[in-house]
Amino acid sequence: MHVVVNAAMSADGKLSSRRREQIAISGAADFERVDRLRADSDAVVVGVGTVLADDPHLTIKDENLRDERRTNGEPANPARVVVDSSARTPSAAEVLDDAAMTYVCVSDAAPVEQRAALAEHADLITAGDERVDLLRAFAALQEQGLEQVMVEGGGELIFSLFEAGLVDDLSVFVGPKVIGGRDAPTLADGDGFVENFPELELAEVERLDGGVLLTWRVAE
Repeated sequence: MHVVVNAAMSADGKLSSRRREQIAISGAADFERVDRLRADSDAVVVGVGTVLADDPHLTIKDENLRDERRTNGEPANPARVVVDSSARTPSAAEVLDDAAMTYVCVSDAAPVEQRAALAEHADLITAGDERVDLLRAFAALQEQGLEQVMVEGGGELIFSLFEAGLVDDLSVFVGPKVIGGRDAPTLADGDGFVENFPELELAEVERLDGGVLLTWRVAE
């Protein structure tokens, strides 16, 4: 499995405001890049916090890209994956519609009633006691044939994936905007590292939409 984390952040490293409201950080060129990245993926992954804050659809916007996937014998849209330890994803969430296959990764601690409700709209992957065990969950996703995986956030999930050693590449658009706020989410939230910091190798730098796109490889 190859895992690519993709994100857009402000010049000061914030994903959104302290209110967790979605803010336009990049522009049309970066939106096209992200759409292509989705089209080249077997699955798009987000944490439940992103679902609750933004209610994303996680589908490909460009019909030509969807047609390209169909021509290649693939579904029009990649599978969608929500990492949701407590099964908090609302049944009416956009990510649970029939536009694409959806997997929800939950823990054993998730309430049975909520798991049952989600199972009507998605395939459940149960891994971990209190929180989703990402290594087990991603292994289960790989068994479903999902090899090229794109992660779109949020910061808690991204940190946890780095902590688990599951990230291969990191693509970050850094936009010309300052958001600020000690409580605003950053690229990698969670507990943070105090040792054994993941090391990155800068692979590419590109000017885009008034900002810059940084492509990193996780060092061996």
